[in-house]
Amino acid sequence: MNITTQPFGKTEVGREVTRYILTNSLGNSVSVMNWGASLLDVNVPDRDGNMANVNLMFPTLDRYLSGHPFLGSTVGRFCNRIGNASFTIDGKKYEVTKNSGKHHIHGGKKNFTYQFWEGESYQTDDAIGVRFTLVSPDGQEGYPGTVSVTTDYGWNDNNELTIAFTATTDAKTHVNLTNHSYWNLGGVGTGTAMDHVATLHADKILDVDEDKIPGGKFRDVEGTPWDFRSPMSFASRIDQLSATGGYDDCYAIQGEIGTLRPAARVVDPDSGRVLEIETTQPGVQLYTANYLPGNERSAGAGGHDAFCLETQHFQNAPNVPTFPTTLLKPGETLNEVTVHRFSVE
Repeated sequence: MNITTQPFGKTEVGREVTRYILTNSLGNSVSVMNWGASLLDVNVPDRDGNMANVNLMFPTLDRYLSGHPFLGSTVGRFCNRIGNASFTIDGKKYEVTKNSGKHHIHGGKKNFTYQFWEGESYQTDDAIGVRFTLVSPDGQEGYPGTVSVTTDYGWNDNNELTIAFTATTDAKTHVNLTNHSYWNLGGVGTGTAMDHVATLHADKILDVDEDKIPGGKFRDVEGTPWDFRSPMSFASRIDQLSATGGYDDCYAIQGEIGTLRPAARVVDPDSGRVLEIETTQPGVQLYTANYLPGNERSAGAGGHDAFCLETQHFQNAPNVPTFPTTLLKPGETLNEVTVHRFSVE
């Protein structure tokens, strides 16, 4: 296993962004960078040994510096939505940035995606990786508390990409972190990913209103287009979701929250590539890239040319006491781990 680095461009204030390339002893590789603590390419073989990148990325830094659909980004301070862009802690109301109508999404305007993270590579007996760190100051985007965050990418000879988040704070605040990669197991640029066959280890999704804000209820997936408990292609029932143009839903993962357990398995029948996901997080947001524009802003990918499986806590958790809490207190450490395992069949 080895780690190499190369310049990937400079930020608008002249900071050098480094691309770290992690290659295992099989010759399979992933690369990550400082800007947004982002995952770039993931190069793994198909059943015939042909290598391809399966994660949407931009070839240069320029597009990452401007608006983009969170390709491979670490999303925070709070991923997904917070209803009415506000929450209350100990009787004090906090208002965060409204950037989705009257609501807040993915951490606001100056979210973790558009920040420079310090990076340090490492090697252990069985893995190589890069650990990115960031300090989010008190009041950023309206959030209380200075928060120190770590995003750790690890890669091993089992073709397992482990993404581990940690966070601490000096004042009570809400934190919800995810990686926002867009996958196409046939290889980026091969067209639709809706023929991929998915299994999700969840029998409920969050019940949401017309703005996709949950109030605390769940919906059983049985008998609905959202039922992926048995293997089913994304395309098989997507035409029943005309209101949203596809899937954009948070699934409640079965099993004990906080323990590493199966969340999803996706297979591309043509290439034979398999992606299995395990996580400690309560939920996973399935998004079938419904609104990718198919131009330079989305690296040429159009709607349904990829899918996201964003492991996370439930959206709007700061305002729903019955959801697993996202409140982080001084003296506590947030620890969440997600494993992406690549194989073939």
